[in-house]
Amino acid sequence: MQRVCFQLQVKPDRIDAYVTRHAEVWPDMLEALRDTGWTNYSLFLREDGLLIGYVETESLAASQAGMAQTSVNARWQAEMAEFFVDLDGTPDQGFLPLREVFNLEDQLRGLPQT
Repeated sequence: MQRVCFQLQVKPDRIDAYVTRHAEVWPDMLEALRDTGWTNYSLFLREDGLLIGYVETESLAASQAGMAQTSVNARWQAEMAEFFVDLDGTPDQGFLPLREVFNLEDQLRGLPQT
């Protein structure tokens, strides 16, 4: 399973609307994410608009490609694009991936068995 953490910046004047929109994600969008392999998906938002996302998937590229084939994703991304600062492309393609430097479970598995 691939763990992906990413960063985006929400416009400060759009934070409340962004939060409201994510409290009411369209059911067909939720189902599309599930059906294309987005699991354990969470978004975290700092007061200044820094957005950190986390998702687990077998393949980020395959999950993104699967979403790109859905009509609901095109509609959702078009509506979400207005919320972000300096976005290069759509939000689901233009985020900044962060490098994982520590994972507890991975390191515990590497310990000698006692």
